[in-house]
Amino acid sequence: MDSRAFRAPKVPEVFVLFWVVKLLTTGIGEAGSDYLAKTNLLLAAAVGVFGFWFAMRAQLRADHYHPVRYWIAVLMVAIFGTMCADGPHLILGTPYWFDSAVCAAALGGLFVWWQRSEGTLSVHSITTARRERFYWTAVLLTFGLGTALGDTTAFNFHLGYSWSTLLFGVAILIPLALWRTGVLTGVAAFWGSYVLTRPLGASIADWLGKPADKHGLGFGDGIVFALGLVVFALLVAYLTRTHSDVEGAHAGAHRHLAAPADDLDPA
Repeated sequence: MDSRAFRAPKVPEVFVLFWVVKLLTTGIGEAGSDYLAKTNLLLAAAVGVFGFWFAMRAQLRADHYHPVRYWIAVLMVAIFGTMCADGPHLILGTPYWFDSAVCAAALGGLFVWWQRSEGTLSVHSITTARRERFYWTAVLLTFGLGTALGDTTAFNFHLGYSWSTLLFGVAILIPLALWRTGVLTGVAAFWGSYVLTRPLGASIADWLGKPADKHGLGFGDGIVFALGLVVFALLVAYLTRTHSDVEGAHAGAHRHLAAPADDLDPA
């Protein structure tokens, strides 16, 4: 599979709806993981492990981008990644800040390897099977890092879910501002914001779903999970019907909303 090349990138165009759907998957992953774990641990493990395996298998075997296949893969990474990220704290008792540091180091190491191997970290360059595997490994690690960061602010820093939501809601705009002012490249800004979608979406889901004694609004993880899935399905159906997220569809008309590759990026 390393030698396979694709005619076009196997990722969607990065514009506003991309970030909306990505945030939804993080919230659904958080609420779904918590709900399934409380309902039946065996069911949660089956959905997380086998759902992730089947979704990634379908995505990696395909030779072109398709919204349904891609976003289901992201959703299953969200659920599986949440379970994996919560595991060290629940099983080993490691503090959330330590888990954050480990995930950050792993993600940084992967980026160095990816850059040295392929010469680019741009999402516009996912046109070979090897680059796609780097991409999905990075996506999985961003979920682990983001989950640990969200738990660090909510519990270790005692901010709770509402203040964590505000914190990450502001933080996710910083890479965009730095890119606009020329401080960050487009690739660096993209990955910085991508990492922060996880703690932001998870904080929103926890704030909506958790009971009042845990500083939430008390709607319930199951309700948040179900409603999130409905909105997710509608948005992915819209993308499938309109083809508005195909690479290049918004680059001209909405270039100011996209995350472009760097001018010096060989991709």
